[in-house]
Amino acid sequence: MTELLAENLSGKAVMGSDGAEIGMLYNITMNIETGRLDDLVVKPANSYRGDEFQSDDAGRLRIPVHRVQAVKDHMIVER
Repeated sequence: MTELLAENLSGKAVMGSDGAEIGMLYNITMNIETGRLDDLVVKPANSYRGDEFQSDDAGRLRIPVHRVQAVKDHMIVER
């Protein structure tokens, strides 16, 4: 498996598997007890129109990490 440093993910564009722009990666949450990554915290794009992801009090989207399909120039998540 290829290693990917978290610092290289900061500010990365997040796109849906349908090609729609979702937003920019703000942070990633982790379960401290297990060490597993939980959610991508994404600042939604102005053009984002969807309700399939929960949001936090600041309006940022919480996208479960298991929905990540690819990480290249941008992150692609299952929609």
